[in-house]
Amino acid sequence: MADADSAGHPRRDHLGLPAAALLLSCCAFWGLQQVLVKATLAEMPAAFQAMLRFTASTACLMVWCRLRGIALFERDGSLWPGLLVGVLFSGEMLCVFLGLQYIPASRLTVFLYASPLWAALILPWVIRSERLRALQWIGLLLAFLAVAYTLRDGLLRGQTASQHWGDILGLASGLFWAMTTVTIRSSQRLMRASAEKLLFYQVGSTALVSAALSLVLGDVWVSSFSPFAITSLALQSVVGGFASYLVWMWMLGRYPATKIGAFALSTPVFALIFGALWLSEPVHVELVAALAAVIFGITLVNRKPTPTPTTPADADADAETT
Repeated sequence: MADADSAGHPRRDHLGLPAAALLLSCCAFWGLQQVLVKATLAEMPAAFQAMLRFTASTACLMVWCRLRGIALFERDGSLWPGLLVGVLFSGEMLCVFLGLQYIPASRLTVFLYASPLWAALILPWVIRSERLRALQWIGLLLAFLAVAYTLRDGLLRGQTASQHWGDILGLASGLFWAMTTVTIRSSQRLMRASAEKLLFYQVGSTALVSAALSLVLGDVWVSSFSPFAITSLALQSVVGGFASYLVWMWMLGRYPATKIGAFALSTPVFALIFGALWLSEPVHVELVAALAAVIFGITLVNRKPTPTPTTPADADADAETT
């Protein structure tokens, strides 16, 4: 019989076709989302676009919680770690939006999705049980070499100073994402918080931080946009910043995290495809190879040890010792 999560929902070990299709749809949209942001930069400055997107996402989330009777403002001790997560998530998102001004969406996604590698390096210092095994170290080294090669390839192709800034912002976005993951994993109060409240800390904080940054950068806050920009912003806000995140968290509560996480590795592939088809971004063999190496390295890092089978003799020995 399947286990149940903390809310009493049954947990399942097998991903059926509907669940797999739903997860793949989320990952496909996340890959498309990077392209949407970049395509909309012609009309909306990066920080201003982020402010509009996450303000709308926050509003959608608050309406959802109101309709479902989910408390967002009750005192549960999660305020300060929640605000920290919000600031870190803001850093990740703003680095993505700003970085897309300078480099292709597919290239930035390689750096962004190196996040599990940073997290794998940081987590053992915070949670002792997260120490890496030999195979995981191999995967970590492989993926980091792929990221380093991607940076070197950019230098050899004669990148401009602004393109170098794009690479730096891409690397920073992955690091911020990793620090967000580590903060959540190391805080019992955040682990006990509802998915909606955890998402509220992130999208709400990003709306405020991006608004402040937009003012500092001197963005012009216009109110009239093309139909494409309005559609892009609506998709980013409702599907990207609200619905897809809730679906992902809902699935994590019902299926093994390792199987769910494997689907996330398809997101950079979708970003590569959409960027090439829509924005005509160049697809170099070196970039594809680096992306494949990052995905393979992350797979090794996330690989769980195979449990040693228990023989009848072992069981008898255990019984004697007890």
